[in-house]
Amino acid sequence: MVERTLSQRERNRALLARQLLLEPADLPIPRAVERIGGVQAQYAPSAYVGLWTRLRAFRRDALTSALERRSVVQGTLMRSTIHLVSARDYPASAAGVRAARRGSWLRAARGAAEERTMAKTAERLRNLLADGPLPRRELVRLLGVEQGIWNGLGLWVDLVRVPPSGTWERRSADLYGLADAWIDMPEVSEAEGIELLIRRYLGGFGPSTTKEIAGWSGVPPTSLEPSLARMRLRRFRSEAGEVLHELQRVPLPAADTPAPIRFLPTWDATLLINERGTQILPEHHRPRVFNTKTPHSVPTFLVDGQVAGTWRFEAGRVRVEPFDRLPRIVRIELDGEAERLRLFHGDGD
Repeated sequence: MVERTLSQRERNRALLARQLLLEPADLPIPRAVERIGGVQAQYAPSAYVGLWTRLRAFRRDALTSALERRSVVQGTLMRSTIHLVSARDYPASAAGVRAARRGSWLRAARGAAEERTMAKTAERLRNLLADGPLPRRELVRLLGVEQGIWNGLGLWVDLVRVPPSGTWERRSADLYGLADAWIDMPEVSEAEGIELLIRRYLGGFGPSTTKEIAGWSGVPPTSLEPSLARMRLRRFRSEAGEVLHELQRVPLPAADTPAPIRFLPTWDATLLINERGTQILPEHHRPRVFNTKTPHSVPTFLVDGQVAGTWRFEAGRVRVEPFDRLPRIVRIELDGEAERLRLFHGDGD
């Protein structure tokens, strides 16, 4: 039963609240990562900046320590991209996306490798990692496989990126270990994994359509629908008439809730195409953030809950480039937040 229609502005404020962008939170890093649906982390510093902008008094060494303590891990998960997730969430997240990722990879491989061959090669990889983590280059050499085959092996054996790789201090996430040797890996069914993915997405980005959940997770809508039907969820409509799924007992901020200046890193998932319904990234600005030269996006900042410009750290300064002229009071707030980000970049140096 659909309760009511949510305006685009209400959806924007809901997204900001779920992503801890309305007010910084006092949460342990694993809990914060679960709350926002994981952190996309192809570029390691993005995870650090992404948590800095969401957590009160966050320090860079806190995330590096969490990776070393194994309370959070990095692995190839949603949309076959590197994500930072809690150790508790990793087994279910991997189970939820595994079948979809394998199918997609095998279709793209177009007969270059069969599933049986991949499974056998993955077993060799498991044996190589039995004594501990090894660098990607060494594993590729020992296996004697091409890069394309290597990219698919993680679909047949769960791998994590092991620190110090994939940290602020050593940004290339090229040291691999077996997930079940690094963290606890209980048996989780695909259905259980998909339900967790839905809960994490709605908890971090909702209310959302089935298509939006699929776009974020990489799991086809047809695979999501049985779980969505089983789960006790609220239902709303978007202004376009689409059904929006929502968790129970989650507050929805008012449309006029103030939204402070926030700096976002490269790869921040709030700007992905599946978030179009929130207009956190206005469509007329999208080509300035995502284009053929910057498919990974560029670092951006938000004014009143929408991308209003880009930033970069250069020569010891945070340089901001607004898309349009900003009111003086907004510019003062922006410069203050930029100074805070500058100090964060110098943290520990």
